[in-house]
Amino acid sequence: MALFESLLIIFGLCLFEVISSIDNAIINGEVLSTMSQKARKWFLLWGILIAVILIRGLLPFLILWAGNSQLGFVDIFMATLTSNPEVMKAIEESAPILLAGGGIFLIFLFFHWLFLEPKHYGIRGEALIERHGVWFFAVISIILAVVVWFAIKTNPLMAFGAVIGSTAFFITHGFKENAAKMEEKMLTGETKMSDISKLLYLEVIDATFSIDGVLGAFAFTLLVPLILIGNGLGAVVVRQLTIKNMHHIKKYKYLKNGAMYSIFALGLIMTLDSFKFHIPSWFSPVVTFIIIGYFFYKSAKELKNTS
Repeated sequence: MALFESLLIIFGLCLFEVISSIDNAIINGEVLSTMSQKARKWFLLWGILIAVILIRGLLPFLILWAGNSQLGFVDIFMATLTSNPEVMKAIEESAPILLAGGGIFLIFLFFHWLFLEPKHYGIRGEALIERHGVWFFAVISIILAVVVWFAIKTNPLMAFGAVIGSTAFFITHGFKENAAKMEEKMLTGETKMSDISKLLYLEVIDATFSIDGVLGAFAFTLLVPLILIGNGLGAVVVRQLTIKNMHHIKKYKYLKNGAMYSIFALGLIMTLDSFKFHIPSWFSPVVTFIIIGYFFYKSAKELKNTS
């Protein structure tokens, strides 16, 4: 892979990780505001190591191993780091299963935001769709049925992968909803927790939110070393923003819109890729830059007009 293309993928992964982690960073920042200075420093140091090495570092290997369990986890781990040709060939052959599951997960994530979550309306029609939020379950059910129907004809395991993707969405969504309720109780003083308990809570929430970024990363590349570098850099940036500049980032109110439309685009790319539509590797980062760049510009323009 050309150096420029590799750098493009890494920067695209980093940007996607940062933008898609805004909600996670906001939760982190609000919970950290209730903790001691010592606990905040611990979170910055050890929290980064846990987030980068144990979560974002290990999760891509676990996902690849799940689709290639016949190779063994150690074989996957060593071979992907060294780009072993035989293992990479096996990964590419099993990729449609992973891509179908990841694509469905991301598409469901987008439509949940579009239909059910409160938002700043960045594009015409979003308010209308949110008023008809009851249609969310009908829409995603139809999408899953269509994908599974065509996947069965192509590869039955792809259909199973799509179902696993939908299952993963509902499991992680349950954790996120519980996190929001716990956060509200902590901030209002309804629930008393020690700093250690809060740190453990933040790490569990970070693990849940990281699934979005890791699955989205496979729309950029199947090369784990690039995913580790891009997502790792993004995780470090998010940790720094959590402490220093989150109040400033929150002023750019359409960044979440950019993250969600990027997630939708990456979900479509992964789903189409699983059906053997040839999509060049540079396309995902370029689309991510364009979408996030547009909503950043829109946010900055409105911020300037209201200041």
